[in-house]
Amino acid sequence: MELGIGIGWRPEIADAVEELPGVDWVEVVAENICPGHLPAALTRLRSRGTRIIPHGVSLGLGGADRPSQQRLADLAERATALGAPLVTEHIAFVRAGGVLTASPQLEAGHLLPVPRTWDALKVLCENVRIAQDSLPVPLALENIAALISWPDEELTEGQFLAELVDRTGVGLLIDVANLHTNHVNRGEHPVKALDELPVEAIAYVHVAGGIERDGIWHDTHAHPVTQPVLDILSALRDRVTPPGVLLERDDDFPPAEELAAELTAIRTTMGAGTAPAERGAGANEPGGTHPQERGGADPGARERLALGQAALLSALVAGTPTPEGFDSRRLRVQSRALAAKRADVVAKVAPELPEILGRGYRDAFLAYAKSRPMQSGYRRDALDFAEQLLIAGRPEDETARRLLTRWWEERAAPHPPRRATRLVRAARAALTRR
Repeated sequence: MELGIGIGWRPEIADAVEELPGVDWVEVVAENICPGHLPAALTRLRSRGTRIIPHGVSLGLGGADRPSQQRLADLAERATALGAPLVTEHIAFVRAGGVLTASPQLEAGHLLPVPRTWDALKVLCENVRIAQDSLPVPLALENIAALISWPDEELTEGQFLAELVDRTGVGLLIDVANLHTNHVNRGEHPVKALDELPVEAIAYVHVAGGIERDGIWHDTHAHPVTQPVLDILSALRDRVTPPGVLLERDDDFPPAEELAAELTAIRTTMGAGTAPAERGAGANEPGGTHPQERGGADPGARERLALGQAALLSALVAGTPTPEGFDSRRLRVQSRALAAKRADVVAKVAPELPEILGRGYRDAFLAYAKSRPMQSGYRRDALDFAEQLLIAGRPEDETARRLLTRWWEERAAPHPPRRATRLVRAARAALTRR
């Protein structure tokens, strides 16, 4: 299945994507769309014959728990609604705790690395098979970027992915920017990873930008693509012609001409270099017939993985001690990054909060996040944040506190107020601010 050159579709650049020349396909974050109410821009792209692939971020297939049947059903529904040829997710865990550890479940709000051990591989393979059986189209999984390494790992990145493909037949979504990130942050050479990868299993490739601060590479998706990332894409191109390459951009969106220039750089990179060897039969067809997995995950493997992931996530979001073998400095960097991301995402899903709190929003949220791990989604997080502020008698400004109280009541009530009531309250709030 040939895809060509694509771009990550985001509402902020929807108009630009429609006008960009040579965009063969787009990828959407699965959790950000509603199958029954697709954005008009996506509907127009579909009518033009542009392929749309849903990219999930919340399954947590690398976690100790079996994947949620509801999340799988939601992803399947989106694939069907979009007429997608495949769906993609990540090799990561995004939550930990719960029944397996007899502790509260914590949400990372971020993709965290899976330990490259045989135990974790068995759990991942079993979870992947469950997902494959629940989805109407093939599945491909993405390698993630990481700031931290697990102690006592038994496999390299390439070996881990090769074993995963061999045991499940799952496709791969290779992010060359993430290979660069792991090179800077964890000393893993991207060429070695490419040499060990089953490149014939690649469904498509991600290219994205980032930035280096204090010797750590941050995979921001908010900066231009750098030459080292394009060099890794070129090295991959020397080994295989991937069916598709996609430019990702999630924030600080540049003008359309800059996006077009980055797409041109990708096309140029793909057109240069040594001709790759011929693909094997059945290559690049993710999720086809797959061999029987070599043994399922025993309960002990899930419990061991659950304890390790819960200890790591608790250290990152709840301030508990650094688990043995981890780099405490790196964990502090990751912890700050997770809190900052929470603040940014909450500000997007609840834009009224920074409007009400003004410049004090970010400091207030980061202070809240230090002692309040996220235990559900970002919308619940926004409500909990507002509730904690109000319990503490904040904000100090009476008008702001009244507005925040009204905002919380309207969203936390069992039955939200009707439209007429909301309009009256909005008019009163506008008069109050004058």
